[in-house]
Amino acid sequence: MENGIRLVHYEEQYDEALTRFALKKEQIHFTAMPVEVIEEAAANPDKDPVVILVQKVPVGFFVLHQGSEYVEPAERDRKILVRALSISKEHQGKGYALKAMKQLPAWVREYHPEVEEIILAVNEENKAARQLYLKSGFLDLGLTRQGNWGIQHMLHYNLKQEVEDGRNT
Repeated sequence: MENGIRLVHYEEQYDEALTRFALKKEQIHFTAMPVEVIEEAAANPDKDPVVILVQKVPVGFFVLHQGSEYVEPAERDRKILVRALSISKEHQGKGYALKAMKQLPAWVREYHPEVEEIILAVNEENKAARQLYLKSGFLDLGLTRQGNWGIQHMLHYNLKQEVEDGRNT
């Protein structure tokens, strides 16, 4: 656990805090609010809703999605997509997202041991999020896709290469 930050599986006990999440106006079209995706994610065996806690307080949320539209069917079990990452407005600027993303590889290895690569799509206009992901170890291999809000940069974190390189966190 890094500086009180923990990743935990979503449970109903976090609902009250997650429904109070707020984002800055300029962030709203880049992600989904937890309340918008929790019910579907909790009911979908391909989605793993994750809460970011500081001490026992939910400050962030995201979903890990296997078999997403960003993954070829043959790679379904080897790649997992991070989606709907958000840190509530009152907790932003404290480094929680970076600390959480640095813990993510260990989380994926523990709960999704078959996964070899973590991927995500970040809007080219969302420069702060892109920098966060790059700083936490994701690589931009130059792949893009057209998304609902414009060009999405596909970022990659190769867990298999990490172990081979001795970067196992």
